[in-house]
Amino acid sequence: MNRNPLADLGNLGDYLREQRESHKLSLRQLSDLVGVSNPYLSQIERGLKKPSAEILQQLAKGLQVSAESLYVRAGILEDRPVPDTEATTVRTAIAADPDLTQRQRDALIDIYESFVGAAKPVRPKRTATRTTTTKE
Repeated sequence: MNRNPLADLGNLGDYLREQRESHKLSLRQLSDLVGVSNPYLSQIERGLKKPSAEILQQLAKGLQVSAESLYVRAGILEDRPVPDTEATTVRTAIAADPDLTQRQRDALIDIYESFVGAAKPVRPKRTATRTTTTKE
């Protein structure tokens, strides 16, 4: 598979701009918030620079998005589709959603657990019972 890393950077930049604007932050405000220079942040948004994992982590924290989603958009991690199996749980789906903030994830997990309980009920183990017979 031949991937164009510049396309990944444009996708990342567009996503970062959308997130910044949805938080009603200017470039300068976000750069102050995450500790990245204003010109460098502008170059990232325009797809001209590829940020390091550390910069992506800072941006994720400042924009309240998952760092993993930024890594995928930057081409650092591969996007792996989640298999549609019974092993996929509500908790893992909430945790994997890149559009949710950590606060939203925590709230959804709290609500979900209030309905189903924090843990699956543990069934008591069956013990074998012995039947004794008496000889007559």
